Amino acid sequence: MSNERALAGQTAVVTGSSSGIGRAIAEQLGAAGAHVFLSGRTPASMEESKKKIEASGGKASIVTVDVRDVAQVRGLVESAVGETGRLDIMVNNAGLEYPGSIMAGDPEDWREMFDTNVLAVLVGCQAAVKAMRDCGAEGKIVNISSVASQRGDSGVYGATKHAVNVISASLRNEVEEDTIRVTNVMPGAIATNFARNFDAGFKAGVLKMAGLDIEVGKGERLPEEVLQAVSSQVKERFGDPAHIADAVLYVVKQPIEVNIADITVRPPKALNLAH
Repeated sequence: MSNERALAGQTAVVTGSSSGIGRAIAEQLGAAGAHVFLSGRTPASMEESKKKIEASGGKASIVTVDVRDVAQVRGLVESAVGETGRLDIMVNNAGLEYPGSIMAGDPEDWREMFDTNVLAVLVGCQAAVKAMRDCGAEGKIVNISSVASQRGDSGVYGATKHAVNVISASLRNEVEEDTIRVTNVMPGAIATNFARNFDAGFKAGVLKMAGLDIEVGKGERLPEEVLQAVSSQVKERFGDPAHIADAVLYVVKQPIEVNIADITVRPPKALNLAH
């Protein structure tokens, strides 16, 4: 089998695949031959990825999902198994951050972070293991954490990513006797719309570093071409989503006797943000 079609015949689910890292991962897995189930809340961008995957000879299906809803996460996995009869790869990527101090924080923002970054990962892992056991897959579960998890003072967001690390390590121990491997991937600063909830001043500073004079409000998404410019012009500080996708593809292509626990992928210079 050629390296380009190394995942032919496999079924993959990627949460948060409507943009950024998740979108890049889905497209990489599809190009490698997997039938990818893209899930997210923005169908239009997933349709673009679906066309791209199919143009490369792969297969893709779209499931609109809010990962904060337990039933929807379980239904996503059930949809993939129902359509293909199996599940081989589960990438729990969906995540978000509301930066800020604990004393100034909004509990509803915290709830959304924990529901998205922690509970959805737990439910996705649980559903994936059950599906992989049922079909006898040599399964790969990849949880997307963050370098924030490597700091002890990274705030509420960092706490959610510490939780992801613990979930990954605990599940890895639970499935040691199965043909299922669990890998924790910790990205550094990547040029995505992940920082859309950061204040306008931070985003303006990043854009200025990239030589761009654009006003962006809190919560506003940046166009794809702007993100590409940031990745290209400030590559020492911001990585490309493709870098994370490359790491995930490397992990899922390994034979089942290889157990990769953790991978950190970051640009050359750290961008340590105050929580």
